[in-house]
Amino acid sequence: MKKVRATRHNGRKGKEGIFKAGHNDRSFDLDNADHIDRDRCFMNVYWDCYQGFNIADENGNHPERKYNFDEIERAFYENKFLDSIDAQNERHRKSRHTERIREVEAILKDPKTCPEETIYQLGTKDGHEDPALFTKVVAELIQEIEKLYGSNIKILDWALHMDEGTPHIHERHVFFADDNYGMSFPKQDKALEVLGFERPDPTKKQSKHNNRKMAFDAQIRSLFIGIAEKHGITIEEVPLEGKTHLEKNDFIIAKQHEEIAANDAYIENQLLKISDIDALAADVAEKAYEKACEVVTDTVKEETVKSDIEIISAYQKWFTAPERKNSQEHKTLVKKVLDVIIDKLARNKAVLLERVRSVLNSPDVKSKNKTEITKTAKESLLARLQQTKSEVNRSNSSKNIISKNKRKDMEER
Repeated sequence: MKKVRATRHNGRKGKEGIFKAGHNDRSFDLDNADHIDRDRCFMNVYWDCYQGFNIADENGNHPERKYNFDEIERAFYENKFLDSIDAQNERHRKSRHTERIREVEAILKDPKTCPEETIYQLGTKDGHEDPALFTKVVAELIQEIEKLYGSNIKILDWALHMDEGTPHIHERHVFFADDNYGMSFPKQDKALEVLGFERPDPTKKQSKHNNRKMAFDAQIRSLFIGIAEKHGITIEEVPLEGKTHLEKNDFIIAKQHEEIAANDAYIENQLLKISDIDALAADVAEKAYEKACEVVTDTVKEETVKSDIEIISAYQKWFTAPERKNSQEHKTLVKKVLDVIIDKLARNKAVLLERVRSVLNSPDVKSKNKTEITKTAKESLLARLQQTKSEVNRSNSSKNIISKNKRKDMEER
């Protein structure tokens, strides 16, 4: 029995800012969107809460729409929330906080109050459900959402895209609730609270991983799958993890992102090996200090003994020179004594070596010197790590095969 994956992703913003409705109704320059098959655009289906359906006729022409999705959403916000916005602005004027005054446009652009967008999909580019049946499933789901939660959720618009890799639907909606002054305003968490949704773990505080929206999304996904199965579609129950809404340009460049993610995972694994920079620097300092002690000790030993012998030899040569008026007996005695001293110095190099090493390895001296080495090593390692990260980022950037036109299209969204 063939199974298809049920995809449902939510979001309000991405790397390029808030998601724009203009991408969904194709009210942007398609010449800059080479991933869109313009010969298939006539197969797209559009719907909004004021104008209803917009479907191409038998000649493949869509009826002219008086308003695009952006204008529809602005109109709804003005009709539903303008009283609350005006009242808020008046309170700000009275309290002399005019910098807080906002118009409808600002509310539409604020990630906290703008419409949320959901992508629905049944299947993948390797195999998907019949588009007509898929559309029927999502249309029924939207009706069910409005029936159950319409008091605090408004479906603004949706679009079936047949002109990209896999048929999928973009649906946009807004959550709203009382603004504590008897008027409606976009308030997601308050709306979900009114609708009876609780945090997955009510005993813990609300957080990114414990909030009412998670419970709502789980409920809608369950409804989505239930309606699909009612129509005879067998769903792969386990959802894909780690997908982000619209960041893959409607999944057309999903493979590229998966490859980049794999590279990032490898890089992260390598970086973890040196992530504890303090421990690494201390380890480097320990080894560096030990090696430095060996080098310094050997150098001190050789140079110190050599210097002492040179001084004594020079004095010996001077004292025994013919021009000195000392008796020959005296000169001979001094020469013998100095020869003994020179021989003694040469033989005691090992003793000197051990003394120097002992001083360098004494706790106080070693701790002080290692602290300085650790500090220098840490700074050097951090600089090298940052340089390596920059090189990796540049490498990833050069390997990114997303075309300029595709990136420009993403900006349109």
